[in-house]
This record gives sequence, C-alpha cells and structure tokens, in this order.
Amino acid sequence: MLKEIIYASLRTLLGYSLLLLTTRLMGRKVRSHLTFFDYVVGITVGSVVANLAANSAKPVISGATTLVVLCIVTIIMQYTTLKSFKIRKVVDSEPVVLIENGGIIMENIKRARLRLDNLMMLLRENNAFNISEVELAILETDGRLSVLKKAEKQIVTLYDLNIPVPKVGLTRDIIIDGKIMEENLKYVKLDVNWLSEKLISKGFLSAEEIFYAGLDVLGNLYISPKTKAFETEGQYGIE
Repeated sequence: MLKEIIYASLRTLLGYSLLLLTTRLMGRKVRSHLTFFDYVVGITVGSVVANLAANSAKPVISGATTLVVLCIVTIIMQYTTLKSFKIRKVVDSEPVVLIENGGIIMENIKRARLRLDNLMMLLRENNAFNISEVELAILETDGRLSVLKKAEKQIVTLYDLNIPVPKVGLTRDIIIDGKIMEENLKYVKLDVNWLSEKLISKGFLSAEEIFYAGLDVLGNLYISPKTKAFETEGQYGIE
C-alpha cells in the first residue's frame, strides 16, 4: 500500500515537472488569444500528463516520451508558422470579414459556420446593437469578433477635443501584504527611507500595516491598509 502511494506520488511529481518544463518551452499566449489548434494541443498535453500520473500500468518512459515529442513538434510548428504565411493559414486559419459598411457578407458567415444569433451576441459584446452602425466586423482566428463602428457612431475622445491629459502609465507594486518590493523601489530610484516617510505622513508606522501600495508614473502613492472588517451579507450587491 505504502509502496503504491510513493510510486503514484513520484509519477505525479514527474508529470508535473515535465508539464511545467514543456509548457515553458512551448511559450505562452493569453487564454483569449488561443486558436483552436492551441486549445487542442493544451488539452492533449494535459491528458498525457494525467495519464502519466494515474496510469500505473503504462511505463513512465512512454508517457514522458510522448510529452517531450509533443513539445518538440509544437515548438517546430510555432517557428514554422512564424516563417511561413501559407502554413500559418493552414494551422491557424485567417481572419474573416463578416460585416462591411453595415452589410452582412453571407458567404463569409456560412464559411465561418456562424449562426446569426451568435453574430448578434458577439456584436452586442462589442457595444454594437445595430448592424447599420458597423463599418467592419472581423472574426479573428481565436474566435473573437473585432468591431469597427462607422466614424459618425464612434465615441468622441479627449484627443478629438484637443484636451491634454496627463500620462497614466503603469502603477508599480511597492508593498504587497506588508512586504516591500525593494526591486521596484530601486527601479524608480527611490528607497525604503522615502517609503517610510510617506507612510508616516499618512499615519502608518510600518509597511506591515499595508495590504497593498502602488506608485504611478506621476509619483502618486496609492495605499490600501490591512483591515479586519468582513463583508456583511449583501453589502456590495454581489451574490
């Protein structure tokens, strides 16, 4: 019994390690940007690892070899699709124009095998509730719909009104759960002494009292202190 538990644990650890290694080698994509091919490869890798960990009747070397070969083939395909547009079209397909100048292109709708009710749902998700407002609607290779509204239907921006706005940029993490991110402080050419003075000026004695603190490009320090308060039932109107 103990021997079986140890053997199963070792197989699981091996599978986990191989999964971590191969997925890092294969690179990463944002989940919403995965093509159908990427999705299938991900499921296959997961199935191989699960089989390697759970199926004691199958030799470890067999599952490990399958996983490594799958990783190598995937990497080769990634580099091949980067170099060859034709192969990229075969593997990942290509974007399809579904609406142009307010008119639905029926042949492309059929080609994409997309129902009209699904198209309307995708348009609504892009804040387009009337097809006549749409200049272009393109079905991307990952299944998302990119929508460009007609010029007269687009929202006016501050740039259109020639109103200058300050640059927002990236807010850098300075404190996370009471721990100071010294690397980020050094990057913005500040130190712990500066941070301590800032905290004291806002009524905090140490970083341990802070749950999160972030610094934007304008030098503004956002602070969210630790709290022991709990949400009362229905307080925020969610669930």
